[in-house]
Amino acid sequence: QVQLLETGGGLVQPGGSLKLSCVGSGRISTINGMGWYRQAPGKQRELVARFIPDGRLNYADSVKGRFTISGDNARKTVYLQMNNLKPEDTAVYYCNYRTYYSTDYWGQGTQVTVSS
Repeated sequence: QVQLLETGGGLVQPGGSLKLSCVGSGRISTINGMGWYRQAPGKQRELVARFIPDGRLNYADSVKGRFTISGDNARKTVYLQMNNLKPEDTAVYYCNYRTYYSTDYWGQGTQVTVSS
């Protein structure tokens, strides 16, 4: 099995920064299957940023230039550095691990609120 634990959410003012962490355990072979999604109230869960199998990165257009995903393969940990946060970034952020066979595992989520 796979377990994912997110930390780092909180309340921040517009223009501020937060860094999320996701520590994976269990049957994770590489962080190339890991990424971040978010879900705002009343909206569907959407991709924020993720590693794709060939090691490249994929970002949502709405966060390009503001968010950066990084990771540590030895620690099975991925990070999401979020800069210049906007109120529309408010959501529950979920860590995801997708297996080679496209099975998805999710963390419990961490709340990010951007408000003055």
